[in-house]
Amino acid sequence: MKILLLASLFSIVLFSSCGDNADTSGENANTDSSAVKADNTAPNTNIEILDPEGATLIDSTAKVENLAGGFSWTEGPLYVADGDYVLFSDIPANKVMKWKEGQGVTTFLYPAGYTGDSSKGPKNEPGSNGLMLDKDGKLVLCQHGDRRIARMKSPLSDPKPEYETVADKYNGKRFNSPNDAVYHPNGNLYLTDPPYGLQDGEKDPAKELDFHGVFLVRPNGKVELVTKEYKWPNGIAITPDGKSLIVAHSDGENRAFMKYELNEKGLAASKSVFYRFDSTEKEEGAPDGFKISKKGYVFSSGPGGVCIFNPSGKFIARIHTGQATSNTALSADEKWLYMTCDDFFYRVALK
Repeated sequence: MKILLLASLFSIVLFSSCGDNADTSGENANTDSSAVKADNTAPNTNIEILDPEGATLIDSTAKVENLAGGFSWTEGPLYVADGDYVLFSDIPANKVMKWKEGQGVTTFLYPAGYTGDSSKGPKNEPGSNGLMLDKDGKLVLCQHGDRRIARMKSPLSDPKPEYETVADKYNGKRFNSPNDAVYHPNGNLYLTDPPYGLQDGEKDPAKELDFHGVFLVRPNGKVELVTKEYKWPNGIAITPDGKSLIVAHSDGENRAFMKYELNEKGLAASKSVFYRFDSTEKEEGAPDGFKISKKGYVFSSGPGGVCIFNPSGKFIARIHTGQATSNTALSADEKWLYMTCDDFFYRVALK
């Protein structure tokens, strides 16, 4: 989620949803065709190794590739193993895009986050944000404009903008604008709910909840509160052992990752600081979306680009992207890290 609101509204170009056979030329591709070359090194990027452990994950000479550009604000990358491609949100454009090696970028889904009358909905960030797959392989979206977690009814092979609600309220009050979410192996869904997707943010008159929470949605649809203690909950992920929830908090005065140990009911039993950026951190940016590798390493957007932490919360490497960076995704073999960076889509090779 973009932390600072842009001074001017984005122009949203409306056109039909399309799948694998989408036109990849001109305006419909929503990308700079010159940026799709696989060897196109992104400018102003470099790898900083902060601890020898970082060098076991990424080479200091690794090149950050610019796979595509020309978007408005990219978010929510999701690697899809069945097909070997990546989906990601372009929030202001209200679309989900698809990138596949050798094919470049196509529009996968439109509208993606706001399905109502575009003249009446939010203008700044109406689209989808975080993306994930449920146990049946269906696409689940954090929809800003519709203020809900929704599931696409059609299969990934034939995407259509037809959705069913997974969750949209807590105690009868509408969510603010679900930002990011993650499934626990037991079927529980955890989500963060800041107000970034509301037209006027936390001061929007349509806001119904007086806090920005982290919620649990059980398989039966019941919504429970995990915590509401922090102002800007953002990225969220579950540790590989399923015992802990890590949440990124983007408050400028409290740039931190909190770790919540889960009890047998799936709620927070205790909490600790996984990592907190102190006043000596000079890089701009705040914790946002992130992913955790199979061995527990955290690849998170944050100050300077993408910050890499070991399972104990030690800051071991940083990928300087030269762009405001929102989120990451790992390929199934964890040899590639994909990054949504402002109006670009990047990747870098891992060890």
